Amino acid sequence: MRVLLALTVAALTAVGVAEPAPRELTLSVAVSLKEAVEELGRRFVPAHAGVTLRYNFGASGELARQIEAGAPIDLFLSAGERQMDDLERHGLVVRATRRVLARNVLVAVKPVDSRLDLAKPADLLDARVGRVVVGNPKTVPAGQYAEQSLRVLGLWGPLGPRLIFAENVRQALEYVARGEVDVGFVYASDLASRPGRVREAFRPGEDTYSPIVYPAAVVTGAHEPALAEAFIGLLRSAEGQAVLARFGFQPAVR
Repeated sequence: MRVLLALTVAALTAVGVAEPAPRELTLSVAVSLKEAVEELGRRFVPAHAGVTLRYNFGASGELARQIEAGAPIDLFLSAGERQMDDLERHGLVVRATRRVLARNVLVAVKPVDSRLDLAKPADLLDARVGRVVVGNPKTVPAGQYAEQSLRVLGLWGPLGPRLIFAENVRQALEYVARGEVDVGFVYASDLASRPGRVREAFRPGEDTYSPIVYPAAVVTGAHEPALAEAFIGLLRSAEGQAVLARFGFQPAVR
């Protein structure tokens, strides 16, 4: 009897301490959010036993294309509403889960040791300005905002021969940081991520481009929809907004 009781207790104990089945949450994330999302991910995992996070960073347009092609993604965090709108229109994200998680502004930056005096957009026409980098407007929201602004300012055409296109906003930032270009258009949050390597030249008027809004939504058919919604909740919480602010983002709600 004692042996049977001991075995029963051991079995119950084993059941009681059994680890939860492992789960994986896959996030496609606009690369400008990289550091902030990774930090929040480190806070998210301890509160969700058995969960691991798998990140897919890149340009929002390219990430949206992957979702359209059937990539197994749970959560999409975009740097532009256009990409999220397209997915929602095709039923590829769950409309009821869509939330704004942050905002941003456009900034023109130059290498930290640059001697060019660039105080306003018109200064880009200075003959001493060589190459200007923007994200590829076909897939990169930062490039789309930059094109909007430069067109409104009447500079897109004149600057055409000097423009080079980056695959994402962080690549544009790196071109500037390495001194491979004279000026680049990035987000204010990107500027904050490279202290000592780039510096602000000027900020185009916010009335020259669409509001920079970062939407998040659960992808239709997600394997872990509840976890994806929980991560959105963390992003929008006071804790999440404080982390995003520290990385140079503006609040989700103005």
